[in-house]
Amino acid sequence: MALSAIGPSLTKYSLPLPARSFLLSNDHLDSYVLSESSFFVYPYKVIIKTCGTTKLLLSIPPLLELAAFSSQKLLEEVSVLDGHFTKLGLNSVAYLMGNDDETKKWHVYAASSPQSSGDNNNVYTLEMCMTGLDREKASVFYKNGAGTMTDNSGIRKILPKSQICDFEFEPCGYSMNSIEGDAISTIHVTPEDGFSYASFEAVGYDLNTMDLSQLVTRVLSCFEPKQLSVAVHSSVGVNAYKPEISVDLEDYGCRERTFESLGEESGMVMYQTFEKLGKYCGSPRSTLKCEWSSNNSSCSSEDEKDEGI
Repeated sequence: MALSAIGPSLTKYSLPLPARSFLLSNDHLDSYVLSESSFFVYPYKVIIKTCGTTKLLLSIPPLLELAAFSSQKLLEEVSVLDGHFTKLGLNSVAYLMGNDDETKKWHVYAASSPQSSGDNNNVYTLEMCMTGLDREKASVFYKNGAGTMTDNSGIRKILPKSQICDFEFEPCGYSMNSIEGDAISTIHVTPEDGFSYASFEAVGYDLNTMDLSQLVTRVLSCFEPKQLSVAVHSSVGVNAYKPEISVDLEDYGCRERTFESLGEESGMVMYQTFEKLGKYCGSPRSTLKCEWSSNNSSCSSEDEKDEGI
């Protein structure tokens, strides 16, 4: 495995990571300034230099541990995970969600112990991945203070009762964590034009009392992406399925909607992909209509239905 692909993990385990680190990167290497140390990560070697008290020899074991496994396919990753969890007596399942013609897939792995029949506590997890951010929306995340980014982007309005810890990067970029009781959320933004990306994750909010589509819409208003995926995990099994984990959005066409049961111990996952309607869609065919069934779903355009495809 190329060491440059695990550079952030190396800084976490190999060297003490200060509150602020600085990254310089090109096609050949990544370099980190870690307070009193410098860390250079090439595809097949690393260079560590310190002018302080960093204990360089302590970086060797985690470095070898991180570099030991080359993961190229989901099956290989599942095999490694099963090696850790199934020996503990846990039941595991794995799915690759996403249409065959889509380059982006959603990997799902769950390992859990059998639950008692009386355990009905449901924990929802919402995960959004957004690409092609609106340029004006993305411009907020350049050379502004973290608090200014949080306010001007509208992020503070997503979950207004939550407590936010935010951080800005130089020259651009943004991350935040928030807590509200035992619920959490997190956002990460890469605003550069051409490969802009934002992610949002929330865990522990009750979708029986919170409208999921409205929550997703509030997130979208901060970024206005061209494409997005939404994955919702419910920890309660398929027999307790409720339609609130499916998302319907204005101004976005559904390209795909897939549902997987992970078993009574691990709950279920709903995975959907969307594309912005209007000027971002090159053809009316890219505006898809999803038809939901209890087993799966299909997406087709109105043109395809008319033509009998």
